[in-house]
Amino acid sequence: MAITLTQQAADHINRYLQKRGAGQGLRLGVRLTGCSGMAYKLEYVDEPKPDDQVFEQLGVKVFVDPKSLPFIDGTELDYGREGLNEGFKFSNPNEKASCGCGESFTV
Repeated sequence: MAITLTQQAADHINRYLQKRGAGQGLRLGVRLTGCSGMAYKLEYVDEPKPDDQVFEQLGVKVFVDPKSLPFIDGTELDYGREGLNEGFKFSNPNEKASCGCGESFTV
């Protein structure tokens, strides 16, 4: 499988990288936290790590560390607005449950 992006997510990442003036793409991973066990973490990548898996789509590179990949393999990353809120949305086929606040999940 792979990590995929919607056009809206790719456009947002590209705009941010251009505005930032640096960066090769976006790092997607997970960290242990929250009431359900795991949370997504995102950061922009200036220098990839040697063991990163790289997924490229719509002109954007997404870097994933090997420890996170089993938990997020097959995830689609979207970007959208709902009312006054905007941000990334994750559609992860591995996710079994998430907490009520939507900040963490379990596989």
